[in-house]
Amino acid sequence: MTPPDPSTVRYDGPWAHRDIHANGIRLHAVEAHGAPPGAPLVVFIHGFGDLWWSWRNQLTALAEAGYRAVAIDLRGYGDTDKPPRGYDGWTLAGDVAGLIRALGHTEAVLVGHADGGLVCWATAVLHPRLVRAITVVDSPHPISLRDAAIRDRAQRKALLPGFLAHQLPWRPERLLVRDDGAEIERLVRLRSGSDWQYSAEFPAVVDRLRSAVQIPGVAHCSLEYQRWAFRSQWRPDGRRFMKAMDVTLTLPVLQVHGALDPYVVAATLRRCVRHAPGRIMKFIDGAGHYPHQEKADDVTAVLLDFIRTL
Repeated sequence: MTPPDPSTVRYDGPWAHRDIHANGIRLHAVEAHGAPPGAPLVVFIHGFGDLWWSWRNQLTALAEAGYRAVAIDLRGYGDTDKPPRGYDGWTLAGDVAGLIRALGHTEAVLVGHADGGLVCWATAVLHPRLVRAITVVDSPHPISLRDAAIRDRAQRKALLPGFLAHQLPWRPERLLVRDDGAEIERLVRLRSGSDWQYSAEFPAVVDRLRSAVQIPGVAHCSLEYQRWAFRSQWRPDGRRFMKAMDVTLTLPVLQVHGALDPYVVAATLRRCVRHAPGRIMKFIDGAGHYPHQEKADDVTAVLLDFIRTL
């Protein structure tokens, strides 16, 4: 069976697909129709095993509310370039910073889920002049996540088995693409709430995720994020990154957490107060690890309330 072409993630809808060159790569960006000229920029960044389409509901809602809403496929995902390296915090933050500039803006609000949230944290610290505020969905500060994985039994049990399994060479890649991407569906079902799994849209969501992970290079590149996060802890580049991240953010931060999330425990997010003492924290009832899809209207309302105060 022929693997899917990267262009298969260019789904039709009330948006335009664009190729943005930034930080030495081509990023696939999707911009919702309807934003007025000069509208503030909001950039949406997906998480592990996902793609830009996970933000479909927020994209259209924010454009209707008067914002320039843009979602991207991260480096190595979807129809974005898949270079052999660059899956470290420094480079990923540079990708987003370059995107903001390439879109003609001097600042943006960043919204990220899981790994995409970690990119938001990094960009806010490493490129503070370009970031107006961040919203992170089920994505603790990287230092809080590291500390919880070491000291918190519940977080360690939820995170480490899969995280460590992904450090092996090639076997995790084969697992992700086996049986038409069935592993991605298994992970989504494991981490999401039951309401969403029984919804009418769920089969279409997992079908698209299963197809997207089979695009050549995606399985390997998506795992490189987690491999760098783990292996760099014992290398100078990782220590420098964590040292750089160990600052107190003064920009506005909204943390959104699915109340039923079994993968990122609430206590881990509560510890982020050290690095974002002024943050706002909102729990989404009935949602697991993907609240922006599971309870899209609730997350959109919380996000709009936050952005309108900026």
